[in-house]
Amino acid sequence: MSVLSKIAEIEAEMARTQKNKATAGHLGMLKAKLAKLRRELIEPSGGGGGGAKGDGFDVNKVGDARVGMVGFPSVGKSTLLTKLTGTFSEAASYEFTTLTCVPGMIRYKGAKIQLLDLPGIIEGAKDGKGRGRQVIATARTCNLIIIVLDCLKPITHKRLIEHELEGFGIRLNKKPPEITYKKKDKGGINFTTTVADPKVDLDTIKRVLGEYRVHNADIHMRGDYEVDDIVDVIEGRCIYIPCIYAINKIDQITLEELNVMSRLPHYCPVSSFHEWNMDGLVEMVWKYLDLTRVRVVTSSLALWSPTLSSTRSLTLSSTHPFFHSSILPCSEPSTPDSERLALPAQSPRCIQSQRGGCQTGRIRWSCRAIDARSSTSATSSTKP
Repeated sequence: MSVLSKIAEIEAEMARTQKNKATAGHLGMLKAKLAKLRRELIEPSGGGGGGAKGDGFDVNKVGDARVGMVGFPSVGKSTLLTKLTGTFSEAASYEFTTLTCVPGMIRYKGAKIQLLDLPGIIEGAKDGKGRGRQVIATARTCNLIIIVLDCLKPITHKRLIEHELEGFGIRLNKKPPEITYKKKDKGGINFTTTVADPKVDLDTIKRVLGEYRVHNADIHMRGDYEVDDIVDVIEGRCIYIPCIYAINKIDQITLEELNVMSRLPHYCPVSSFHEWNMDGLVEMVWKYLDLTRVRVVTSSLALWSPTLSSTRSLTLSSTHPFFHSSILPCSEPSTPDSERLALPAQSPRCIQSQRGGCQTGRIRWSCRAIDARSSTSATSSTKP
């Protein structure tokens, strides 16, 4: 039996099974089996062609952030790319006009944002239909995903695309679950939680871990989570990406329908043909990327250009290439929400932020917004 047949059989059994406390363990075991089969489908164990593992398109990642547009054919992705970036992407009245990834660049508030026009996907893309695996594999490398929807059937397309992306390990507009999973040599399954009445119990945890042949592990949940979240933590291949739903072709609907759509969360109504609300979409992209601006200053007052980095994955190495490798982190448990880094005494580099100003010898590194402004008085008063 092929992998696709096994997946279809498990999904049919899950649809037939009622959801209650008595069947929670069985459903958890089925979800674990389904996750393992999908992993085999994405990353087959045997050798094969170059695209067997779902390799993405060969597009270099440039700029401060990467944004990918995903959607069904003929929803206006190519026209959006042309209007927003000025890069020509062929658009026609027939489907599958775009057969490869077309990159463009948005320059906004000093940031360079790479925008990717990905080919249209179809239902069953996660299972290898069309070029779905390449499209979704490229979407995994993005800092933000824009799902372009047709305004005449937005809910139907939204559910189908979300199902395809979730099958490839992409979680949209979700935070990583606060679940700690650690294997051990002996002691059995130890399950602890901070919730009085959690949605999962120890029996469900044991059945899920038994599917992975894990019989000794510690699991601690700092919140109330579903079985799917536990399976994602065990698998360890899921990524959490913010998402914007761009409803295109709003010139074809009434004003009342537009008012309803504009109140939905993460939605942005646009019209790529008439260039309606293009600025609103770019501003929303900037907000969801949550970039932090960092400027590096030397004792000789020579300023390098500011660097932008995502606040969610802000590290010293990702902010600027001029930092020396001798800048090493030092552990300070008193500041768990920040990272304190030690500078060598002879290094003249420093960082100017909104709260701390310039310092040498020690830098307090915080994942809060860092201002790009640098005053001559602040830099001149700092001596290496």
